[in-house]
Amino acid sequence: MIIGITGPIGSGKTTAAKIFSRHHFARIDADEIGHRIIKKNSVAYKKIIKEFGNEILDKKKNIDRKKLGNIVFNDDKKLKKLNSIAHPIIVSAIKDKIKKIKAECGDNSKIVIDAPLLLETETKNLADKIIVVKSSKEKIVKRLSKKYTKEKIEKILKVQMPLYKKLKHADFVIDNSKGLKRLEEQVVKIINHLCSLSYK
Repeated sequence: MIIGITGPIGSGKTTAAKIFSRHHFARIDADEIGHRIIKKNSVAYKKIIKEFGNEILDKKKNIDRKKLGNIVFNDDKKLKKLNSIAHPIIVSAIKDKIKKIKAECGDNSKIVIDAPLLLETETKNLADKIIVVKSSKEKIVKRLSKKYTKEKIEKILKVQMPLYKKLKHADFVIDNSKGLKRLEEQVVKIINHLCSLSYK
């Protein structure tokens, strides 16, 4: 059983995915894979430098994600170009991770894929069920305010798939506007439902 979890930035999808992992789901973190694939001298690293130039590098010649973000979140064409480089590599890494988990734990392994761009990539085809986590705009801005300016949050939300479109793909919806306890209750309810289906 493979579950895909997505939602807008700051919605709490990773928190929800971590709750799944506490209930014996192996968690695959697409963001963590995204960070890893752009390490110095990797295939993605070289392609991104070729496309965006050395000005996105820090003093140690690593890709500065903030500098890169400032470029792509202000230019749709450049964001699409970055995604065309990174997404196929990330999807391939997710597939490899699934194979590894199944090899170690069996074909019936319970897996959760935590992916902000689940629905925008081929990752969606790997999931048996899709969960969309939503939250109020106010809560999202509050959660992200320590990391980003309000202007930056608005830009990121603008380039992501709108929530109403994500919801059309959802088998389950989690509302993360009412605190951690309520979030956990909703996750556990979904897990119990999925487990009851698998025994039928």
